[in-house]
This record gives sequence, C-alpha cells and structure tokens, in this order.
Amino acid sequence: MTQASAPVSRRIHEIDAVRGFALGGILIANIGFFADPGYAVGMGAMPISEGPVALAVSTLILTKFYVIFSFLFGYSFTLQMRSWGGKVKSRMLRRCLGLFVLGVAHGLLLWIGDILTLYAVLGLLLLGMRDMRPRTAVKAGCWIIGVTSAIWLLLAGLTLLDPGGAATPALDAAAAARAEELVTGGPLSFLRFQVETYPVLAAFVWIGQGPMAMALFLFGLAAGKSRLFEEPERWARLVPRILWLGYGVGLPAAVFFTWSAQADGTTQLIGMAVNNVTSLMLAAAYVVTLLELIRRVPAVGGVLAPAGRVAASNYIGQSVLACLVFTGYGLALAGELAPVAVMGVAAAIYAVLLTLSARWLRHHRQGPIEWLLRRFTLLSAAPSRSR
Repeated sequence: MTQASAPVSRRIHEIDAVRGFALGGILIANIGFFADPGYAVGMGAMPISEGPVALAVSTLILTKFYVIFSFLFGYSFTLQMRSWGGKVKSRMLRRCLGLFVLGVAHGLLLWIGDILTLYAVLGLLLLGMRDMRPRTAVKAGCWIIGVTSAIWLLLAGLTLLDPGGAATPALDAAAAARAEELVTGGPLSFLRFQVETYPVLAAFVWIGQGPMAMALFLFGLAAGKSRLFEEPERWARLVPRILWLGYGVGLPAAVFFTWSAQADGTTQLIGMAVNNVTSLMLAAAYVVTLLELIRRVPAVGGVLAPAGRVAASNYIGQSVLACLVFTGYGLALAGELAPVAVMGVAAAIYAVLLTLSARWLRHHRQGPIEWLLRRFTLLSAAPSRSR
C-alpha cells in the first residue's frame, strides 16, 4: 500500500453499506447469548451448541464480522483525521472517552459482550500510531496476528505435555440454570446478572478479541491512508484472488474451526490459531462480494447504507430489542425458543433496524448515539436534523 494525498473528507457510501452489512453478522453472533444466557457463565462458550444452525453460525459468522467492524474503525479514523486537521488529538481523546462511558453503560445495562470499551482503549493506541506509513501499519498488523497465532499453537503444544489440561471444561448446569433464572426474572434480576457477569466477560472480550481488533485497526488505517474505498480501481485486479483465498481457503478453514470447537482442548487451540489468520480471508471475501453486488445492484447498498450511517445507534438498538425479547426487561423468552426461531428473531430485529434507520435519516443527519458522541467530541451542539 502507498499513501495517497486525500481530498476533503466526504461520506463514502460503500463504507456505510459494508458497516450496515456487518451489523447483521454481529447481531447473529451475539443473539445466541441473549437466547441462551447460561453459556455466558462459560466465558464465551458457544450458545446454540448443537444442530445445523450452530454449525452455520460458527462456520460463517463467528469471528468474521467483528473484524470487519474493526477494519472500518481504522479506516474511518483516517477520514476523521482529514476532517479534524490539527484538532485530531483532542477530539479523538474525547471520542474515545465517550465510547468508553457508552460501552460501560451498554455492558452493565444491556449486553455483557460489549466491545466499545475495547475500541475506546485501542483507539488511543491508534491515535498514537496515526503517523505510521501504510506499509508499516500493515506489517505491524501482520506481526500482531502472527504472534497471537503462535501463542495459540504454543499453548496447544503445552497441552500435549499435560493431556489432563487439554480437557474442555463442561458447562456448569447449575450455573447455567441460575443465569437463565436471573435473566428472565425481571428487570432488577436481569441487572444483577449483568453486574455479576459483565466484568468477567469484558476481560474475556479484551483478551480474546483485543489483539485481532488492533491488527484490523492498523489494516484499516493503512487502507484509509491509501484511499482503497475511494479508488477501488486500484485493487480491482485483486478481486479474483481475494475471492479465491476467502472461499477456497478461508471457508474450509472455518469448517475446521467449527469442528475443532467440539474436539479436545488441544485441537481447539489449533483451530483458533488457524482461524486467527483465515477468518480474515473469509471476511475479506464477504466484503468484496458485497461491493461487487452493490456495483451491479445499487439498491442493495441503498438498503444497507442507512444502517451503516447510524451504526452506533443500531449496535445499541439491537441490544435493546434483544433484551425486550429475551430478558426480564420484556418477554423473558430466554431458553424458550428453538435455534431456528432465534435466527428468525435476529432477522426480524435486523429488518426493523434497517427500516428505522432509513426513516430516521430522512429527517436527521445522524443517529441519536452518533449525535451525542459528535457533540461530546466536538464540544459543540451539532445539528441533528437535516435541512
């Protein structure tokens, strides 16, 4: 990658569409924990653990979509740098503080797997690396992924020396039953579950997703400085190769990842090491496929882009709607629905958010969460209604 001189920052329709698409994947990845909260006490064990739905979610969704979001965070940061100019440091510091506060509130009140606090802290690191050249940023991201994968393989090797340590811990049935009881017992009971579980799961998210998210921040930084979305003709010749690697290598590796998750601890660790690299290939193939589809059928981008423009509001919104369906805040259906029905709820929530996003943006420039973050970031009363 080579850095390109940038024009004045503008809204990029393709980025919004990709972000709107990623929201759907994140919703599918997260909703299982709302539907079956007992797995939250297993520190990230996969919910909906049996059947074709579980296989499809694990293979096609898990670990594929948060990396897209992380990449877009890094890319969007370059657009903010162009827009903010000499005020980038102070504004990014305030933005990260706002994200952190929002993430803590989100984690305690709605979704224990919140990632905004992680993004806030890593955003500070990205701010310190903002002058890094694109090629250097790509190399640094590759080093992070390589070292992380090597650690997983090292741990797998150590478990061979201690076969007893490679056993996968079984889900505690009593703890799972208590979790479901708290989640469905009413608003105060659900809040108790959140307060008890959020700190532990937040640490799991930071450790499990932090290195990969930072690597993707750096890849996004490099791509933004190289204006990959603004000038797609620069990489159009790479489309066949990206698709081949994604579906020819990344997809079989994703199948292996799903199979390894049901095997012994050593095999699980090997699967995680492989997935650490190949999930990026499959995620990249998803993005390129979507961009090619939008190029041929622009209406697809028109449906997805509004949700991507108000992504923070939708991220919080999907947690609100999931809570209203599955927890004591609303219908308390956790543990009651079959996996296919849970996916149906996810589809309904996604459709509602797509519709609301489009309607909201007919009369407003930003989503409500975006407006609050922008006002705090700029320390000004940014207009929320379109004119």
